[in-house]
Order: sequence, then structure tokens, then C-alpha cells
Amino acid sequence: MPHSFGYRARTRDMFKRGFKEHGPIKLSTYLVPYRVGDIVDIKANAAQQKGMPHKFYHGRTGIIYNVTPNAVGIIINKVVGNRYMEKRVNIRVEHIRHSKCRQEFLDRVKRNHDAHAAARAKGERVQLKRVPVLPRESRKVSTEGNAPQTIVPVPYETTI
Repeated sequence: MPHSFGYRARTRDMFKRGFKEHGPIKLSTYLVPYRVGDIVDIKANAAQQKGMPHKFYHGRTGIIYNVTPNAVGIIINKVVGNRYMEKRVNIRVEHIRHSKCRQEFLDRVKRNHDAHAAARAKGERVQLKRVPVLPRESRKVSTEGNAPQTIVPVPYETTI
């Protein structure tokens, strides 16, 4: 029997609610403020079918370019052939959440600024750049008091 090619085809697991997350949508979802320029992750919520994104955009990250009372406009880059196309989709707030992809970077900027200000007050310089982890030091393996052991597989035996 041929499979269907509908708008929500093959999304049984994709749009499934999480364990103990079924039921009505929490009110805190609607109280989150979104502003133009915010980076958001798209994750469709199956409890609200209105304003649901197409399955392609589920799990994608985009930038908000428009805010309305119930929805937001998001710019997403989509690979089409050998180029990126800028797609603009309008999605309700139930299906998006603020992305944490920049949080580590923003924390590092704040940490570097504080370290720079403290060093400047003392009149010294401080290294703020990240340093890659170097290879481990070389070492010798000695057989003195540590004789090599030959490892052989245990022969198979039935337990019947």
C-alpha cells in the first residue's frame, strides 16, 4: 500500500508530546516576551494545531523579524540545491522558544569583560583568548616489574 505524501506525513514521533507533558499548554508559554532580533528554536507543539510550522522547520533555529499578538515572523535559512534561501515563516508562540545557542558566548563575553576591567584596575594585562588544548606529554612504558601479559579468549563451553 503506497504511503501518503500529506502535509504532516511521517511526523508520528516528531510532533509527539514528551513524557508527562500532555494536556493543555501552560500559560507561561504565552507570557514569554519576544522581540525583533531574538534567536529562537522551532519545536512544534501538537496540542495547538493553529500556526504550526511545516515539519521541515521543526528543530530549526531562526531570527525573529516580526512580532504580532499571537505569532512571530521568523527568518530561517534553508539549503536549496547549492545555495541558502532565506525563508520567512509565521509561527504561533506555542511552537517556539528562546534559543540557548548564544548563551555560552554571552557568558564568555561577560566573563572576559569582568576580567579585563579587574586587570585594568591593577594595571596589568590578562590573556582573554581561548587556548586550544595541547597534545599530551610523551611518556615511556617500562616493563621493569611489569611483565607483558598475553591475553587469549576463553574457550566456548556449553552449560547444558
